[in-house]
Amino acid sequence: MLIKRENLRSLIDRIHQEGKTVVATNGCFDILHVGHVKYLEKTKTFGDYLIVLLNSDKSVKSIKGPTRPVNNELDRAEVLSALRCVDYVVLFDEDSPRNLLDEMKPDVYTKGADYNMDTLPEADIMKKNGTKVEFIDFVEGKSTTSIIKKMTI
Repeated sequence: MLIKRENLRSLIDRIHQEGKTVVATNGCFDILHVGHVKYLEKTKTFGDYLIVLLNSDKSVKSIKGPTRPVNNELDRAEVLSALRCVDYVVLFDEDSPRNLLDEMKPDVYTKGADYNMDTLPEADIMKKNGTKVEFIDFVEGKSTTSIIKKMTI
């Protein structure tokens, strides 16, 4: 379910009042593929509720270039919301989810295993807020970029 950023803090407070945990991750999730699904399923195992922080169209263009995203933000949010493992999706316009993560203070945050605590841009926010960080291995050879390249050959 797509929720507004301004409603996120009260949602998390309600979840915590129930004694449940929140796990968060972020990404563009432009062309959903098996690598995304396995990553999100693994992420969900670290908490009761999975909130995906989804880069807005503006953010994706800034990060990936003028030809991206392939799918617009509302379509991407709806596809993510349809996954059994995803409980909520929230859009953000910045290039980095740092500010949003600082606002929401999840119990657990996941990132791809191409990062570690020394290279994670959000590491200081995670440490400050006591958020546990889990790094998840990617599915070899599965990426939106490789799908786009294959389509253009």
